[in-house]
Amino acid sequence: MSGLFFRTKFKPVKKNFGGIFFCSYDKMRVMEKKLKLLTYGCQMNVADSERMAGLLAKIGYSLTDDLDAADLILINTCCVRATAEDKVFGQIGRFKTLKRQKPSLILGVAGCMAQKEGANLIKRAPHIDFVLGTGQSSEVARVVQSLERERKHLVDVSNVSGSIPCEVFPLRGGQVSTFVPIMYGCNNFCTYCIVPYVRGRERSRQPEEIFAEVKQAVAEGFKEITLLGQNVNSYSGGMTFAELLTAVDKIAGVKRLRFMTSHPKDLSDELIAAIADGKNICEHIHLPVQYGSDKILKRMNRVYTVEKYLELVKKIRAAIPNVSLTTDLIVGFPGETDEDFSETLEFLRAVEFDAAFTFIYSKRSGTPAATFENQIDDEIKHRRLEELMKVQNEISLAKNRALIDSVVEVLVEGASKTDEKIFTGRTRSNKLILFAHGDEQAGELVNIKISQAQTWLLKGNLETGN
Repeated sequence: MSGLFFRTKFKPVKKNFGGIFFCSYDKMRVMEKKLKLLTYGCQMNVADSERMAGLLAKIGYSLTDDLDAADLILINTCCVRATAEDKVFGQIGRFKTLKRQKPSLILGVAGCMAQKEGANLIKRAPHIDFVLGTGQSSEVARVVQSLERERKHLVDVSNVSGSIPCEVFPLRGGQVSTFVPIMYGCNNFCTYCIVPYVRGRERSRQPEEIFAEVKQAVAEGFKEITLLGQNVNSYSGGMTFAELLTAVDKIAGVKRLRFMTSHPKDLSDELIAAIADGKNICEHIHLPVQYGSDKILKRMNRVYTVEKYLELVKKIRAAIPNVSLTTDLIVGFPGETDEDFSETLEFLRAVEFDAAFTFIYSKRSGTPAATFENQIDDEIKHRRLEELMKVQNEISLAKNRALIDSVVEVLVEGASKTDEKIFTGRTRSNKLILFAHGDEQAGELVNIKISQAQTWLLKGNLETGN
């Protein structure tokens, strides 16, 4: 997945969802139990958590932010970088005291780190009750019910490349935007990446299931849909990804349509044309390049060259002139030289991404790159990261300043976390906008005239007449 990173707390959504089972909380009040759900990692983990929350709601669990009130704590984990694992182990350690105070509390660990570590998690922290791998998340309700009857350790990390569960009703967070997974797993085996090992091989959902879930999300009030996959544009569910994107674009009620994450090798001319011709398909492509020198790209097994990537960028911008391009970049990959890094800075200046998510290479056991010679010193990694970010921040600021005095369509997300008088929203190109609150409501489309530009956001005012 993309380097776009999440730590999400889910809150109960109090809406009428048209009779879908998890909304009838009044009928379940007697058997209601409390679930504290913590999610680390990418957008796919967020979507998985929503699905597990939906399954657990079916057996009487409602979401809570109060740890002390929780009957079940479920941590959905990430292991793409060591820092993500460290955060999870920190949380698990803090819950030991809570479990001692409340012996009936069930503590579970799911997701990529669970898949990677398996029973080792319980050996390290015996107060964990269950561990569920990525292929077994649909079994969470069955596992919890079993533990309610008899307390024991349960570990299931089998079936990593198994079938995709059907008829799962997610308990979605947020009000405006939501994720719809269309495929799972990855076949690319980039040498630095653990995703193929913890998410399994690529499996695509059938179009009818995807369409039904999108319609369900629209019925729940969501305006913006993001189609998800570890390599979304290699979708193979009986039609091409471009055909699927075009079909979803035509579903009534979809106001904005996005997708992530794309591998450059699979971004086809057909897909570029679909974005250019789409009505609600947003003019934003997150296209991870990871590095800007051919030598390192080859060592990463990215199967394209800098020249091929630049040709693809040229083709995209010719077809979609107002496109916003964002990317992921890794510094400090084994064998990286000063010359390689200089080439990457030149590459950045040549492409001029709207934004880049930059990371220091993190050695992941089980991946080929972890055994490579010429691992880079941490001090060098941090120095190069700072230089890389400096160059990209200058580009991002210049891109945003060029938008001053322009009028952009913004999907209103709601009040700012720091000031209720300021609302936030995003442009079709996925730029964050802050503006003074008028009468508009979350989910509305408004026109904003840009007045100020910063590196990571824009500020503006409602256009007269909105």
